[in-house]
Order: sequence, then structure tokens, then C-alpha cells
Amino acid sequence: MYKILLVEDDKNISELIVNYFIKKEKGVFQLDTASDGQTGLEKAYENNYDLLLLDVMLPELDGFEICREIRRESDVPIIFITARVDESDILNGYALGCDDYVVKPFPLPVLYQKVGALIKRSKGLVRSKIFTAGGMSLNPNNGMVISSGREVKLTAREYGILKVLIENKGIIISREKLIDIVWGYNSGADERVLDTHMRNLRKALGDNGKLIKTAVRRGYKIEDR
Repeated sequence: MYKILLVEDDKNISELIVNYFIKKEKGVFQLDTASDGQTGLEKAYENNYDLLLLDVMLPELDGFEICREIRRESDVPIIFITARVDESDILNGYALGCDDYVVKPFPLPVLYQKVGALIKRSKGLVRSKIFTAGGMSLNPNNGMVISSGREVKLTAREYGILKVLIENKGIIISREKLIDIVWGYNSGADERVLDTHMRNLRKALGDNGKLIKTAVRRGYKIEDR
């Protein structure tokens, strides 16, 4: 059994998550809950959890503060559950040491799969393979992107776009699907925002950016050389 701490001040969301996890696979996950940041931090210190689910906007201490404190002592996997979709917030979360983001509103099956995959990875049960295309590679185990022998620093959105495309090499991914995956469902992001990030991503990758092809009126794909 894996122990999870859910820190969420919205009672309805908390109950939905707990009930879904119990109904989905009873006996695999045990979820403890806290409705404010201070209580959540105390529980995190008092118990040995396999994963933390943290809302960002919380009473007393926000999710960023909890993450900052936890990372002083522990490498426990942390997923933020948030309605904040600003890129600076996402980058701040990753800088503090979170492992993933889920943007509200989100499908419960997506959260369930993310939790299961992250726990397995943290336990050494699953190690993601390194994805390659042409002269570039993406290592999902450490988030490193290499293009023509040099490490490339990408924003959270650019990394998310590249990860989706390189994981589905040779397959056209629609603009709508990319937005849903990278920005989150009902995020409000539009295709112009996606296209801007795509231009920046291609530029950051240098010559390897040419591997990202535009399928007119359909979406994008990565073609290997």
C-alpha cells in the first residue's frame, strides 16, 4: 500500500479525489488529507508518505512554502494541484523541487495515472527511457534536453511541448491536444500562444528545431533524420 498526503482546502475536490482513488483500486493507495498548509506540513513531517498532492493556494501556508520546507528534509515526490496556470508559477514550482503539475479542472483518471507513474518511478520500479530524434535527446528522468551535444535550457511550456512530440515521434499531434496536455484542460490558452512557444522552442534547439514539422491545419510532429 502507498501512502499519499492530499493537502487541499476545497472539501468537494478533496472528497472527489479520495473517493476516486479508493473506488479505482481499493487497497493500493491510502490517502490522508489536510485542509490547510500548516496542518499539511505537520502531517508530512510526522508520517512517511510515498507522495504529496499539494494545492498551491492554501490557508496559512501555500503549497510553494510546504514544498520548500519539505525539500529541506526529503525527496518525496510532490505534485501540485493548482488553478494557477501562469508559466512563472510553474517554473517556480519546479525550481522548488516539485515533480509535476495538474491544472484545475482536471480529469481524475489523469491525476490517478500521474500519481501511479511517479510513485513507481520514485521506487525504482519504472525508469523512463531517453527519447531521441536526429541530434537531440530528452531524458525524462532528469529533465535534461541535449541538442547537437549541448544542454538546452527550456521553459516549462517548451519542455512540455517537446516531450509530447518526441514521445510520439512521427505522429501528428493536434494543436488542441498539445494545449490540453501542456497547459491543462480549459486553461484558456489559444493556438497563437502555442505557436509562439513553438517558434521559441525551434530556435532554442538550433538545427534540430527543423525536425519539428508543421502539418497545415492539423498540428505538429517530430520527424527523425
